[in-house]
Amino acid sequence: MLDVDQLDLRLTQSDLWPKYGREPSGEARDNADQRIHCDYPNHTLTHPPRWDEPEAVELVIYLDRVEECGGPTAVVPRTGPDDPAYPWPIMAMPGVEGLDYVNDQASAEAYLETHAPEKAAFREEHLYAREAKARYGFGTILFYRHDTWHRGTVGEPNTLRLVQNMTFRRADAEWVNMVHPGWAWATYRPGHHLERLIAEASVEQRTVMGFPKPGHPYWNDDTLAAVTARYGLFGFNADPYR
Repeated sequence: MLDVDQLDLRLTQSDLWPKYGREPSGEARDNADQRIHCDYPNHTLTHPPRWDEPEAVELVIYLDRVEECGGPTAVVPRTGPDDPAYPWPIMAMPGVEGLDYVNDQASAEAYLETHAPEKAAFREEHLYAREAKARYGFGTILFYRHDTWHRGTVGEPNTLRLVQNMTFRRADAEWVNMVHPGWAWATYRPGHHLERLIAEASVEQRTVMGFPKPGHPYWNDDTLAAVTARYGLFGFNADPYR
């Protein structure tokens, strides 16, 4: 997928993730039944580039069987460049554009219906209606990307589903962060402090954090528009990168 030599890959995530089958609590940050989302906000300081220029790939390695544990990962497959589920940029989720981070599905959709009803309608029509669930066994690997719509679903009661999550990025995509710890992981914390920091920082300050510098091949009209959509609410000035 990344079309680079092995020596030009970097491992930025590798962790075992246990999930215990239980009913969702309804609390905003509960992980039992996730809202549908893309992973880029807590992996990268920017926004993924266009689909045919991937910078990272994620893996879920399942260590159990769906028949025993349930909790299959739900994914919205992309059908092509005009797929209405994948408009540019990807912003229709909690945790970006000044919206609070809410993880629980029911809580997230209720929050969006109040604060961003157009996003809630989009998600209902184009995402939840189309999600497909992975039929995993021991050793099954799900490959996906930071710009793939997906979510975790409820496991069978009193079971433990164990997976290993991994992320590999291209070596030259240094703005894709280490997940634990990393700058990008702070994006889901209350108050949007990291977004404000990025927006208000100087070009030099952003660059030493891993932000692509002016003139970097990352920057084009599409990525300028996407990064501005992510940080513009907080005062980000894209002019130095044009």
